[in-house]
Amino acid sequence: MILRRLLVPVLLLFVPCALAQFGNPDQTGNLRVRIVFENGRQCHTRARVTIMTGASTTRVAEGYTNDDCMVGFDNLAIGTYHIAVTGDGIQETDSGIFEVDSRKISQLMYVTVKTPAKDKPSAGGGATVSAADLNIPKRAQKEFDKANDLIAKQDWKRAKDELMKAITIYPPYADAYNNLGVVYSRLGESAQEREVLQKAVSLNDHCASAFVNLGKMDIKEHNFSEAQTHLEKAAALEGNNPQTLMLLANVELMNQYFDAAIAHCQKVHTLPHDSQTLVHYIAARALEHENRSADAAAEFHRFLQEEPTGPRADAVRKELSGLENVAH
Repeated sequence: MILRRLLVPVLLLFVPCALAQFGNPDQTGNLRVRIVFENGRQCHTRARVTIMTGASTTRVAEGYTNDDCMVGFDNLAIGTYHIAVTGDGIQETDSGIFEVDSRKISQLMYVTVKTPAKDKPSAGGGATVSAADLNIPKRAQKEFDKANDLIAKQDWKRAKDELMKAITIYPPYADAYNNLGVVYSRLGESAQEREVLQKAVSLNDHCASAFVNLGKMDIKEHNFSEAQTHLEKAAALEGNNPQTLMLLANVELMNQYFDAAIAHCQKVHTLPHDSQTLVHYIAARALEHENRSADAAAEFHRFLQEEPTGPRADAVRKELSGLENVAH
């Protein structure tokens, strides 16, 4: 069946969750982020700082501020990014677009945050920081940061060792378990990968990245029903992440939830995102199943406008030709 042959291998392309899409080491820059409060109040909380590409929600790196409300990110590929800051006692804040420039040895970025209104939660959805995360000891955080540096270098075995050290120091370290799952995936140790990802969500049921990684494992194993369950949980936590929504739409298509797949594809294109060409294919196949041939053909044409060459484009042209022949 073409549906399974074309879609599944494409979506199995590995994108590390909550880590980095690391660029050429000769084309990188270092970034230091300091959190300051608008009212001049002294920094009092450990905040989660997430680096995302351009205007998208594609996460590149993540860390927690230290006692000085600072966190560092080394070897970021040059380009444009924005920063999301969440945590206990602050409103979720976005820095706006800025550029990492390799000509600067290190850049310092200040992000001004506000305290939340009394009638509003301090952080919502996938940005929730668990109580356990707020109590991470400095030694554990140091080992976690070392592991992320090693992951950047694709030194998976040493990264595993550093993450194990972080967990030994601080057993309820959900993000360390999630990142260990990423490392196990690279090492081909799927049983251990699932075990640590399940541990991550048991420690923090708001860890959207772990639910996404579990969903990706389910897709690899063609367990689309379980993949949908995990990805629905992730989407509930971070409903504006286009990659999560695309993965969810894909498994909804597999599970014949066509209306839901179409709706999630449409939502992706209402959000700031990098090219998500595959959502047009997913939407087209769902529309075909609902006998909406003209709408399906339009989605196939949009796919080809964004990706005019390559094996996927060739496969789409064949499907489009067949669809148009039937229509005539």
